[in-house]
Amino acid sequence: MVGVIPPDLPIHPVLPDLLAQLSKLTNVVLVAPPGAGKTTAVPLALIDQPWCAGQRILVLSPRRLAARAAASRMAAVLGEAVGQTVGYHVRLDKNITKQTRIEVITEGMLTRRMQDDPALDGVAAIVFDEVHERNLDADLGLALALESQAALREDLRLIAMSATLDGGRFSELMGGAPIVESAGKLYPIDTFYIGRKADIALEIQAAQTALLALKQGEGDILVFLPGLADINRAQDFLASKDLDSKCLVVPLHGSLSPAEQDQALAPAPAGRRKIILSTAIAQTSLTIEGVRIVVDGGLSRRPRYDPETGLTRLESVRCSRAACDQRRGRAGRTAPGQCYRLWDEAQMGAFPAFDRPEILEADLAPLVLTLAGFGITDPGVLSWLDLPPRTAWQEAVKLLMDLEALENAPDQLPRQTAHGKRLSEFGLPPRLAHMIVKAGELGFGSTAAFVAGLLSEKGLGGNQTDISARLIGFQRDNSPRAIKARALAQNWARQIGAREPVEPEKAGRALALAYPERVAKARDRQGGFVMVNGRGGELDPREALAGADYLAIGALMGQAARARIGEAASLTKGDIEGLFGGLIETCILTQFDRPSGTLRTRQQRRFGALILDEAPCQISPQAYQAGLLDAVKAHGLSILSWTPKAIALQDRLEWLAKQDPQAWPQLTQDALMAQLDDWLAPALVGIKALSDLDVGDALEAYLGWSQLQAIGKAAPARFETPLQTNHLIDYAAEQGPTVAVRVQELFGLRTHPMLADGKVPLVFQLLSPAHRPVAVTANLPAFWTGGWQDVCKDMKARYPRHVWPQDPANAKPTARAKPRS
Repeated sequence: MVGVIPPDLPIHPVLPDLLAQLSKLTNVVLVAPPGAGKTTAVPLALIDQPWCAGQRILVLSPRRLAARAAASRMAAVLGEAVGQTVGYHVRLDKNITKQTRIEVITEGMLTRRMQDDPALDGVAAIVFDEVHERNLDADLGLALALESQAALREDLRLIAMSATLDGGRFSELMGGAPIVESAGKLYPIDTFYIGRKADIALEIQAAQTALLALKQGEGDILVFLPGLADINRAQDFLASKDLDSKCLVVPLHGSLSPAEQDQALAPAPAGRRKIILSTAIAQTSLTIEGVRIVVDGGLSRRPRYDPETGLTRLESVRCSRAACDQRRGRAGRTAPGQCYRLWDEAQMGAFPAFDRPEILEADLAPLVLTLAGFGITDPGVLSWLDLPPRTAWQEAVKLLMDLEALENAPDQLPRQTAHGKRLSEFGLPPRLAHMIVKAGELGFGSTAAFVAGLLSEKGLGGNQTDISARLIGFQRDNSPRAIKARALAQNWARQIGAREPVEPEKAGRALALAYPERVAKARDRQGGFVMVNGRGGELDPREALAGADYLAIGALMGQAARARIGEAASLTKGDIEGLFGGLIETCILTQFDRPSGTLRTRQQRRFGALILDEAPCQISPQAYQAGLLDAVKAHGLSILSWTPKAIALQDRLEWLAKQDPQAWPQLTQDALMAQLDDWLAPALVGIKALSDLDVGDALEAYLGWSQLQAIGKAAPARFETPLQTNHLIDYAAEQGPTVAVRVQELFGLRTHPMLADGKVPLVFQLLSPAHRPVAVTANLPAFWTGGWQDVCKDMKARYPRHVWPQDPANAKPTARAKPRS
């Protein structure tokens, strides 16, 4: 049907080359800039080719809006209604008949079709439009199509169409496919870099710029903003201005109904202008009639998956240079235009050349489950532009095994289970499909199916955080979009045989089945919650759900430590027990109270990091003894009561070990800590508080009678004088084992006392009658005959009432002074 294609489309001159290549080859890459007409012209050019006779062509579009618009344009070229030669099939919307030859579908639809029919019988060609966007579904669809072409359908044509000059990678991936290049048709565009104002929000500056552009240029204005919230704020700002009644302000984003999107795309009524506030949805594959001015904020909202937290969050990131060029090109599709960029020209070098492929950032669980359905458990067997990251792949496998969708095969490669196969039939993310199936088994499958509809379609039922409230709104909404979404949810319910009515109060139970790790308990009454996985989530304290005891959380945004809760529903403790009874653990917690030296014990029932119940409890004597032992292991020996006897025994053994390490046991702090089970545990039997424990008795019991006797002989604890008085020996003294004793008590001692089997002399610290040091000696006989004479003179002068013999070795010991009489 080349003859019906408008000849003024820039793509027209290269169509003969494209068709010639496809007549002899199966794969071709077409590079054509925005505005070339490739989306409209190429499918129409293919359907009357001999190799396409009687078969259909699938055209993959990255967005539902673009798919419907592409089908409408092709049908208009043919002078037909959509649904005849050209139709479309997107989620919640389908317009296809038996006579349809060209089906425009969204990228995920191809994968689901191939699950039922890997050979794609009756399909002559697949056109991958806007492949440069590198959506995950497009990458997967292309990999599966190449596999099907190689194994089942040698005749299947694959055409990859890109608006950028990155066609070389696609050519290599597709077996060296020839690249056909087309010129574009772009009218002159004046570009203004007006910089970013730090003192006002981006969306407000964009709205102000649009107002300025209304006065300085002609035509409608397309404003690119990151997300829905930005669009709403810009719309509110413009509504507050006294705009001429001839200017319409309309939003354009994925949450709108098809009718509302069509209104944004339709030309403005005669004599009126439009300001279209759009997300990146209008960036490619669309020609919006009448747009001659573009205001670009330079940002887009992209999903970022964090395997460590299991969260996917939307982040505002800089657009790529390629995306900025595509946005700019919207202003020059039909006439000369203007582009206002809210950044400085010098900053362009910091913008990435292309958007990062979604496969490198997304949650890979849907991809892994889909491939498992094809029997593919190793992504390396397929052809990819970028291989799925190993860490994200392994995280996805773990999640699917937790969902019972995968199991380890004998060869240790995970394979799809019967439950996993059932999940893949829903065309939903694995978590949501699992939620529906499990809820069906528990008797609230209809509720879960409707919750899945809400979670997979933004804006249905309102924008409240509370899913239960949105579920009520969803049931009452009679818009075409809501009616189709309910029909889809009812179909899911029928798949599991659920016939009971939807119960909004059970929305929390459904959410909990999809995200069990995000079941949460209030940690305060200010909107703070802690989840099963130990992470935190925050609600605005003004939200009704902020006062709930428990929540099931469906969406989180922002930093994982204090993420903002975006979608949730209330739960009760009974709900948690009913859903996850097998995962709830009962444990006894013991806490050591250092001041009293006792244990405080409590029994807890826990679901992950959530404490469901807690109360004081009694434990067995053996458990109490073990708890005290653990406290010492945790806090060290300093929490024990070290009596002088214990310290002295430790010092004696430490000294003996230095003399002969092999002969004596080690009682150093490190050694005692390493042997707690041997010496301390028996001593704790019957002990209620560590303060009741005599460490000296415990150590003596550990050593035993015979060893204590040997220690007492080699290193006695005390020294007995000739006067039969006992004095403690200090084995920790710097000069060696030392005893402090009054010199008078040693009179008559002719031989020096020895320790360690006669190897080491005992050191005497000799004291005066007033217990003041007068001398130190380790050789008493030598002292008596030497240094004593000087000491004796000094003592006679200081203590004349005491006896100070000239020959103390032969004198009688005494502790008394001479009688006054």
